[in-house]
Amino acid sequence: MKTPRDLSGRDLVKALCRFWDYREVGQRGSHIYLQTEVPRPQRIPVPAHKDLRVGTLNAILGSCG
Repeated sequence: MKTPRDLSGRDLVKALCRFWDYREVGQRGSHIYLQTEVPRPQRIPVPAHKDLRVGTLNAILGSCG
């Protein structure tokens, strides 16, 4: 599956919270922090930019898996 080119940070946050059991725990500046306990505790920052770069999106998705 190809990586989407027009995904915003807020859209990625919604998708991770909806499908991957993440929850939003806060925001500091332009980054939204998500946390999950399944399968292990993990916290990831997601930039709240209008369009995420492909490399940034791939790095975030890679750390989720």
